[in-house]
This record gives sequence, C-alpha cells and structure tokens, in this order.
Amino acid sequence: MGLDAAWIRDHVRDLPDYPKPGVVFKDITPVLALPEAFAAAVDAVMEPFSTVEIDKVVGIEARGFVFAAPIACRLGAGFVPVRKPGKLPWHVEREEYALEYGTDVLELHRDAILPGERVLIVDDVLATGGTANAALRLVHKLGGTIVGCAFFIELGFLDGRRQLGETEIHSVVNY
Repeated sequence: MGLDAAWIRDHVRDLPDYPKPGVVFKDITPVLALPEAFAAAVDAVMEPFSTVEIDKVVGIEARGFVFAAPIACRLGAGFVPVRKPGKLPWHVEREEYALEYGTDVLELHRDAILPGERVLIVDDVLATGGTANAALRLVHKLGGTIVGCAFFIELGFLDGRRQLGETEIHSVVNY
C-alpha cells in the first residue's frame, strides 16, 4: 500500500481545541490502526534515508518512538529514545528548549551515541521545531553526526524548519 497526501489527510483525525483552545491536534492513531497503512507510513517516513548509512535512529518521546523503532530495525541501526526528564534509568545529557509559555527538557543516555556515529532523528510531527532542535543539540553534544530529520506530518505554517538550520528534513505530508 502506498500512501499519498490526500489519503493521509483523509485518515488523520483533526481534534479542535486539544490539548488547549485554539490548537487543532493531528491524531495519527487511525493510520496506525491499519496494519498496511502503518507499514506504508513507516516506509514513507524512512524513504529518503533508506540507502544512507545510519548508525542510530533517535526517536522523540512518545509518538516519535512509534516510527523510529521500526525504522531502526529496517535500517539495521540502533534505536535511541529521547525522553522527558526522569524517564531514563542511567546517566543522561539534558537539553532545555523553549515552549510557547515556558521551557521543557529532553534527555538521552550519555552513552547512547558515540562520536562520529551517523544519526537520523525521527518524530511524528514537526511543529515549531523546538523539540527536534533540542534533540539535534543532544546528538551534537555526544559527538554524533546528523544525517537528517524525518517526520510523518509537518505543520508548515508554524515554520519549524527554521529551527533546524541546514539539516536535511523530510516530511511525508505538510499542512
């Protein structure tokens, strides 16, 4: 099954005013519930990087894990979870990033990425780019080389690409 933008738009559920008034949340669970669509979505997110040498695939908590783990398996790469504070059981590197109101923090294990390893960062949605940018900075702290960032959905009107500089960015569908 191939996925095109129109099919994705028909199967991604819009939830107005979630998680707060004025936000339209893009619910991808209807796509994930269809085995063929889920497999095709994983392939579509991974596609431009399928022939690139990648050592680690970083998945951003939590929906990024849904795509990053199967992509890592398909690429023969390791999977690295980037999590909210206090969720990882070993020594971590931390990166604070700005939210619309306040800040948040992401963490990953200090030994998750070795210097020189080639890293693909994966998440479900690229919105403002703050979370992905924090993950980029974490990978750089550990000496990893960013191959690119891949997303299932991009909310282009929020201009998150601007936060990611010269990084190669791939998104399957743009709103």
